[in-house]
Amino acid sequence: MTWLAFAFLTVFAWGVYGVMLHTGQMAIGDPELGRYKAFLWVGIAYFLTAVVAPLVLIAAKGGDLRFWSYPVKGLSWSFVAGIMGAIGAFGVLLAFGAKGSPPVVMAIVFAGAPIINAAVSLSLHPPKGGISSVPFPFYLGIVLAAVGGCLVTF
Repeated sequence: MTWLAFAFLTVFAWGVYGVMLHTGQMAIGDPELGRYKAFLWVGIAYFLTAVVAPLVLIAAKGGDLRFWSYPVKGLSWSFVAGIMGAIGAFGVLLAFGAKGSPPVVMAIVFAGAPIINAAVSLSLHPPKGGISSVPFPFYLGIVLAAVGGCLVTF
């Protein structure tokens, strides 16, 4: 059940992410460039958290730090995942800059992202038995996520 603790850690971190990002953007005090300056600091935080920390952990466990020795497929998918995460963070800031409020923007993001995740996951990792083997509660969850996102937005 350790995975559940990590999942809740992520829920908390991403749950406060939008509000903190908006607060930082506003506190920078630059209506025109504040979102870009905030995104710069997000990038610095990502660098410290997602570059320095794994390098230290890999080195501490005696792992291979030579990036060129990593499988290209794993490296490529991971790199694209990082780009998508950065695009998502930037999209949130752009939504705030276009007068979206944190509760509405983040409700759309956190209701919509699981729906996209479900569709992409099913296409990249289809279940045994194909799409017809996916149980009804899965589809109901998709609908409820969409309805919940709409209700919070309205």
